[in-house]
Amino acid sequence: MNKLGTIRIGAVLSNSSLWISAFLGASLVFAYAPFSQWWLSWLVLPIWFIYVNNQCANSPSFIRDCSKHGFAFGVGWFSSGISWVHVSIAEFGGMPLVVSVAIMFLLCLYLAIYPALALFLTAKISELIRKRIQWWLLAPIWLFTEYLRSVVLTGFPWLSIGYTQIDSPLASLAPIIGEIGLTFTVIFIAGLTVDLFITKNTKLIIIPTVILGAVVWLSQSIEWVTPTGKSKRVALVQGNIAQSIKWEPEQQWPTMLKYLDLSRKHYDADIIIWPESAIPAIETMSSTQEFLDIANQSASVNNAAIITGIINYHFESKHYFNSLVVLGNETANDQQGGYYYNHKNRYDKNHLLPIGEFVPFGDLLRPLAPFFNLPMSSFTRGDYVQQNLQAHDTRLLALICFEIAFANQLSANFSANSDFLLTVSNDAWFGNSHGPHQHMEIARMRALEFGRPLLRSTNTGITAITNHLGEFTSILPQFTQDVLKQDVALVTGITPYARYGNTPLYVISFLLVLCVLIRNLRIGKL
Repeated sequence: MNKLGTIRIGAVLSNSSLWISAFLGASLVFAYAPFSQWWLSWLVLPIWFIYVNNQCANSPSFIRDCSKHGFAFGVGWFSSGISWVHVSIAEFGGMPLVVSVAIMFLLCLYLAIYPALALFLTAKISELIRKRIQWWLLAPIWLFTEYLRSVVLTGFPWLSIGYTQIDSPLASLAPIIGEIGLTFTVIFIAGLTVDLFITKNTKLIIIPTVILGAVVWLSQSIEWVTPTGKSKRVALVQGNIAQSIKWEPEQQWPTMLKYLDLSRKHYDADIIIWPESAIPAIETMSSTQEFLDIANQSASVNNAAIITGIINYHFESKHYFNSLVVLGNETANDQQGGYYYNHKNRYDKNHLLPIGEFVPFGDLLRPLAPFFNLPMSSFTRGDYVQQNLQAHDTRLLALICFEIAFANQLSANFSANSDFLLTVSNDAWFGNSHGPHQHMEIARMRALEFGRPLLRSTNTGITAITNHLGEFTSILPQFTQDVLKQDVALVTGITPYARYGNTPLYVISFLLVLCVLIRNLRIGKL
């Protein structure tokens, strides 16, 4: 590194104002699960916006300075929020703690680009309009950068601001505008707060706040979906298999038999669900087929269905898939189990986790460290749109692991006939961190947005069932071997968000920015 580069880095690190932005970003972790202090988003964001405005408004390079503060905020936000990432790298990736933290920090630096870009674009457009930062513009621009974060490099939309509102009064808007709409609302009101601080015009904040309060109050009285009066008895099996032994060959049969033994005690359930890769063996192996036949017949004899995670291998394509398959009865009146190898009642994971499930430039990276050669890290994507699983006359929309963070993918597979949302995971990778709690929070938001009960089965937790409002109805403690059984009410109806998705909000945001630009073009300010 040359001397000039060293001086620039030193200047950035010695800038106390950037450290304050980073601190405010880091404090947002307490707004998410397991802390769930939703009000912090409403406090931290306006304070940060006002602080950035005070620091940058009169600067001759205010566009660049705004971008720096956005980046610093993002570094703090993600460093505290996804600190759990290093657990899997250090404990199961064969990396020293220092290296695992460094890799996690590099990920945070990448993610911090997006809030930096949001402030850069806001400041740039503001300069074209009025020579000062127009904070109300940040909301539609923030949506744009969050969209980029959800798609670039396969996407990582973790810690979106809207998730902090799952237990707030604002949650009643999620079935209408979704999590991304909650993000827009929080950012927009926070931006108006700054404009109030600058202009002293109370109408800027009072009128939108009153309107928002009225809309929230009205939305709380609307029932988008209603119970049918019917229910399904569901049993979720939490095996609590240690990640360190999960993929050991000698542990395959003991693990499979453990899940089967736990399930036999609950065959009064209509549907029994095992977690992601509960069967730690390749589906095509003769020993695996022997076990699957036993489980298939055992479930069918007891008029039940088992849904389990498994690793599939296609001989023709020579591709591996992270899959879910249905064993036992697809309908309540089946006389024998419906499973056979390569049957269609299955789900293959589409949204794969980089490094964990596929390794970009694998030929180069795999020899470097065990982290790039984790067990089962060579999967192929399944189709983006797949049929719902059919189990005991019930249609379950399945997603595996962090796919639940992608609302658009869920929307593409959702229909009015979908009875339950099903997500399975193996969060043992992340130990006793706040990662599994954030994962559960995201899943709850999907239940609320789409108006369907959620079934979440995991290896070590959090295994839980929520109603169609995303409210917990039952939950298992983490790191215990247990079965969660409950009669889950079926519902009918469809929410506005399930019908229209993010499109209306994206269109409104685009038109909002476009109208402002056109107006200022006409009056000669552009």
